[in-house]
Formats: sequence, structure tokens, C-alpha cells
Amino acid sequence: MFAWRPRHIVARRLWIALARLRRFGVRTLAGLLRVPGRVRRAFVRRWRRSLQFRTVLITLVLSCVSILGVGVYLSNQIANSLFQERLTQAELQTRQSVSQVQETFDGAQVTDQQGVLKLVNDTLATLEARDSGTPRQYVFLAVPNQEQPRNRWVDSRASYLRTENDIPQSLRQAVEGSQQPQQFWESIPLTVDNTVHPAIAVGNRVSFGGTVYELYLLYDIKSAQDTLDEMQGVLWFGGVFLILLIGAIVWIVTRSVVSPVSHAASVSEKLASGQLEERMAVDGEDEVARLAKSFNHMATSLQEQITQLAALSQMQQRFVSDVSHELRTPLTTVRMAAEVLFDAREQFDPVNKRSAELLYNQVERFQALLNDLLEISRFDAGVARLDVEPQDIVAVVRNVVDIAEPIAAACGSEVHLYTRSAAIVVDMDARRIERVLRNLLLNALEHGEGKPVDVFVAANADAVGVAVRDHGIGMSPSEAARVFDRFWRADPARARKTGGSGLGLSIATEDVKLHSGWLQAWGRPRDGSCFRLTLPLHAGGTITESPVALEPARAALPLPSGVTRGIVVGTSALLASAPARSAEDDGA
Repeated sequence: MFAWRPRHIVARRLWIALARLRRFGVRTLAGLLRVPGRVRRAFVRRWRRSLQFRTVLITLVLSCVSILGVGVYLSNQIANSLFQERLTQAELQTRQSVSQVQETFDGAQVTDQQGVLKLVNDTLATLEARDSGTPRQYVFLAVPNQEQPRNRWVDSRASYLRTENDIPQSLRQAVEGSQQPQQFWESIPLTVDNTVHPAIAVGNRVSFGGTVYELYLLYDIKSAQDTLDEMQGVLWFGGVFLILLIGAIVWIVTRSVVSPVSHAASVSEKLASGQLEERMAVDGEDEVARLAKSFNHMATSLQEQITQLAALSQMQQRFVSDVSHELRTPLTTVRMAAEVLFDAREQFDPVNKRSAELLYNQVERFQALLNDLLEISRFDAGVARLDVEPQDIVAVVRNVVDIAEPIAAACGSEVHLYTRSAAIVVDMDARRIERVLRNLLLNALEHGEGKPVDVFVAANADAVGVAVRDHGIGMSPSEAARVFDRFWRADPARARKTGGSGLGLSIATEDVKLHSGWLQAWGRPRDGSCFRLTLPLHAGGTITESPVALEPARAALPLPSGVTRGIVVGTSALLASAPARSAEDDGA
């Protein structure tokens, strides 16, 4: 048998199928890349947001790959079976035909040229079969370079339109090189009526009159190829139909599962928006129905708890508000008495004098705490309102620095103010922002341990930022995360120099929220802390980036060389011509 075995044909068909699949994938990817960006974005958005779409698409892709693999395997098996059947038939018919031709040549009694030619032509003509299921033709060639004299009357013969060029050189070499009668075959392309048909060429050696000839029978297996094409068409049609059927089934199944989930998500969103009476529809007794019942039970429980908490919160707010209001009258009376005693303290003995001073200071602190409680109650009740007007925030900061000068002197600290602009107009409630800045600056002085306190003011196209940086005891990141909680103190045993109710930063946070701004804190133990206030320049605006950095490594407000708009407020005098500095100059 010739070296070309059927497994090589299967491998070649498989390689062709893989090449076609690769080309299909490349074309598909190129087509997707040419899809407009809007369509791609819509596909990506649909992929991310729809579980049903994602499930159906993944199932279809996996089904396509599976069906394609099975189809290629079945197509190769069918092709191999058809080819083997036609090959076996061709080998059997060739063996019988060659045997008959050799017997005819061996029994020939003709010696004249005309008789020899007629015998050879008639014998070879019997090899042709044009009307059968597998058309057959022949090519009859004399083996070249024979030692004995060749038959001078009989040379090459072939069927109509067939030549020795139809025989592959590899097959001829195999037939010519055989030492004994042996049959060889090879799959070849055969041109018939300007159309290339698949064919099988089977070669043998015969002898006549002492001359050795090559006899090749060519079997046209176009009918087998047509059968294979029909089967492949059926497979492709069945595969496409099966893919569509699988897609429809998966869509129906996933819809029955995803629809309740989508409904649950919709009800959850309504519950989150405050529509606590929303519930899921319960239909049947399956797992989805049990899920709906559990969800509705959970929603009812949450509604009851939220209602109770809301009522409790209202009671607490009303209690704080009522107590604060009720305490104002007796506190006013006590304060008046404390002021009288404080003014007359020089007439008392040392013990009573100290008692009068302590009474006056604690009443003042009590008054501040009461005012803060009233302010917090207004925030909790949602009745706090802004009185927004265009104001110069640089002027507000300078006013806060002036007010804090006596406290800075008492603490032994200097306040350094840095700004690029002489005025920055912001839509704000000046009273509330001044309260926020005063609270931040007093806290920095209290915890600054007598070291300088830096205040940076800057603005960009959308926002204005004010950063208050001290170099005192500092705080850890966990403490910075809780510093705005009500009544929270990093060290409960730490004594206060300037008093305070523990609500200042909480009130500052609420004031900043009313302005749609940011209030952030940073700290590092023994390296100080930094509080940053960021406000939109215009009411209703949004903030994308603060013009002042929060961490000290970047907290410098860069000033061009030669600019000396920064001012320094010392413990005794205002030095308007002091050079501007940055946080890097302070070793931040």
C-alpha cells in the first residue's frame, strides 16, 4: 500500500476545519472591533447588568463550541467511512480488472501490428465505466528505461482527456520501483468538465510482449463528495437549529428564575428609598415562592424596627430639645448670679474668690454646651437652614485668626496664614463657616503644644480649601476616623485648656454638609494633625478636587517666587510683611 493512509486524510480535514474556525474567529473579532463605540458600550452595559443575557450568551457560545467540535468529528468520521468504502471498492475492482487484462495479454496470439493494437485498445476499453456510480478511466504507460526491447507497436494509452500528468509523480515512482506485482493508490484531484473532482488513482504493473507497462485506474468519487456535502449541510442545519433551540430553552428557564430576582431587586430599591410598604408577590409553593415569603417577612420586620427606631429617635430629639429649652431659664438666672459673684470676687477671702471664679467658668462652659445641644437638636430635626451670601472667605479666616490671638498667646503658639489671593469670594453662610474655622483653629492651638499653627487658603476653578495644620501631639489614623463623632475624645484623661463641649467638630461637620462640602482630618502621632475644609465656590456646585492637600508631605501651598502675600500673626503683633512659607519650609 502506498504511504498515504486514511489517517492523514482525517488529520488534513481536521487541520482545514481548525483553520476555518480560526479565520471565523479572526473575522468575528475584527467585526466586533469595527462595531461603533455606542454599540460596544451598550453590549458591555447589558453584559454587566443582565444575568439572563449573560447566561444565555455564555450557553450559546459553549453550545456553539461543543456542537462545532461534535460536527467536525462526525464530519470527519463520515468522510473517512465514505472514503474507505470507495477505496476498498476501487482496490477490489482494480485487482480484478488488472488480473483480466494480464490474462488477456498473456493469452494473445496476434503477431501483426493491427492485431496487437486492436487487442490492446479493446482490452483497455473494457476498463472504462462512465455510467456507473463511480466513473472509472485509465492511463496506460510504458515503464521507462527497460532492459528488454520495448514493444514497438504499443506505447502509452489513456482514456479521453486523460494524460500521464493526471498521475502524481510519487505514485508513479512507487509503481515503477516495485519488484513484484503490487497495487498502490493515492487520492488525487481530477479535472472533469472544467471542474475539479476528488478521485482515487490505483496503480499496477502489467506486461505484454515482454514489455512492462504501468496501468492506472482513476475512480471519480464526486458522488461520495456530494453525499458528504449533503450530510454536512444536514449537520450544519441541525447544529444551527439545535443552538437556537438551546438558546430559547435557556432564555425561558433563566427568565423564570431571573424575573423573581429582578422583582426582588426592584422591591429592595423601593424599600431603600423609604417605601417600606412594598412587598414581593407570592405565587406557588416552590423555592422562589419561599424566597418571596422570607423577603416579605424580612421587610415587615425591618419596617417595624425602622418605625420603632424613628419613633425613638424623634423622642430623643424632642427630649434633648425640650431639656435644652427648659434649662435656658434657670441657667440664665444662675449665670447672672455667677457674674455678680465673679465681679465681687476681690472682696472675698481666697477660698470664696476661687469658688466664684470656678462657678463663673463652669457656668460659661455649661452655657456653651447648652447652645451646642440646641444646635445639634436643630440638625437632627432637619430644621437647620443656610443663609447663603457671597462672602470673602479670606476675610473670614483673618477675623478668626484675630479672635484666636489671645488664646494663641496663652498657649505660646504663633498662627501663620498663607494665601495666594487677597480675597476669595464664596457662596456661603459666613456665620457657620466662621464657627467651623474657629473650632478648627482653637483645637489646633489646644493640641499644638506651643508650636506654630499654619493655616493655608487656596482656590481652584470649582472649590476653595482651608487647611489648619498643627505640629503638636497628633493622632493615629484610627483616631482621625473618629474625631468627628459626638463627645469623642482620643484621651478621656486629657485636660482641656480652652474648655469645649465635645460637640464642636460634630457641629462643624453638619455645617459643612449643609454647604455640600468636605471636612477631613489627618494625623500622625507626635507629628501633629491637619484639618481640611473644602467648599464649592458657588451654591449647588460640586467638588472634584480640593485645592489644598491634606497630608503634610503635600500640604504646602506653593507660592511663586517673590510673592509675599502670606501674613503671620504672632502672640503680640501682626507682621504684614513677613515672607510666605510652605509646609516643606516647616519640615512637614
